[in-house]
Amino acid sequence: MADFGGADLDAFRTQARTWLAENFPPSLKDRADIAAAEAPVPVEGDYKLWKEAMGAKGWGVPTWPQAYGGGGLSAAETRVLREEMAAIGAWNPIGGMGVMMFGPTLLEYGTEEQKQRHIPPIVRGELRWCQGYSEPGSGSDLASLQTKAEDKGEYFLVNGSKIWTSGAQYADWCFCLTRTDPSKKHEGISFLLIDMKTPGVEPRPILLISGSSPFCETFFTDVKVPKENLVGPLNGGWTVGKRLLQHERNGLSGGGDGRPRHDPKILRETARKYLGVDETGRLADRDFRARLVQHDMDARAYALTIQRVAMEGRSANGPSAATSIMKNASSKIGTDHCELMVEAMGQRGLGWGGEDFTAEERAAQRAYLRIKSSTIAGGSYEIQNNIISKRILGLPDTNIHTY
Repeated sequence: MADFGGADLDAFRTQARTWLAENFPPSLKDRADIAAAEAPVPVEGDYKLWKEAMGAKGWGVPTWPQAYGGGGLSAAETRVLREEMAAIGAWNPIGGMGVMMFGPTLLEYGTEEQKQRHIPPIVRGELRWCQGYSEPGSGSDLASLQTKAEDKGEYFLVNGSKIWTSGAQYADWCFCLTRTDPSKKHEGISFLLIDMKTPGVEPRPILLISGSSPFCETFFTDVKVPKENLVGPLNGGWTVGKRLLQHERNGLSGGGDGRPRHDPKILRETARKYLGVDETGRLADRDFRARLVQHDMDARAYALTIQRVAMEGRSANGPSAATSIMKNASSKIGTDHCELMVEAMGQRGLGWGGEDFTAEERAAQRAYLRIKSSTIAGGSYEIQNNIISKRILGLPDTNIHTY
């Protein structure tokens, strides 16, 4: 639909409001935690109805082309849709790495056959994707990866291992960077799509200090990958892979949907509950109050920025190197949020298990431990600073690894 604004946008708002009223089950109001769960949630009941409705409408990926099942909406229409969803507590049941990272990249670099095969299932939320990038010896210097994909005529034979492959134990497919030319570094990498059911693929979950296992080691032993699963040119995977990382950082920062990942209101309510208030109704702890106000301002400024970035990104050429700025800001604000939450709870925020602590207190401690990985996932804080220095500020190359 064209982005004309005015009466046309008002008409779309009415259309969106009517459709949402007819299709969003009230029982799911403000239950976005379902879609955000690290482990698969059973798709049944009202959740099943809502997911199928959004998948069929294409509004889970509102700006994607209608030719592949997407919503085909303009940036302005997408903003209106999100406003109407927020007004009734509706949330997007279509997500994951297929939406945040792989889908947008395939739309840009994939063949028509690849798009027709892989994009519609992503639009409908039918398949889960995982990322095969980092290796035990290739983290910050990703281009040094050694997982080999040997050309065997009709297929590639893949051998090697990846690490930190989020959700690999649940995934149906993996988008993977592989070494197809050992004589070159960046120019010897290819981008392959690997069916996780293929013989020789073995994901092993890693137990984290937070008590969860969202990451895996993934081993590839003589895995046969059809030639049609090559995205982009042979040995041209570094370009494709870097573009996907921009989409990843955009999604991790909240820029993909214009929505911050942490709600300051929850933190304020928690602080009032545990720290108490003075005779004027303000937080009794003056020092904590000052830091909370600063965090509120940072979080509000950031929320407004990602809303603007989300809209500008859709009207231009998608995410840019600026996603490194937003990714670092997001991880900083998220870390501050979790640290302040635990501090406000005091000893109650150190709970790990048992009936002596509430579910909220246990969740706060786990979130505090889990959030530390946000400064590394999608490229470490230091890597982002290098990208900002080189690609945005135009400073001299320091010969420090960037991707």
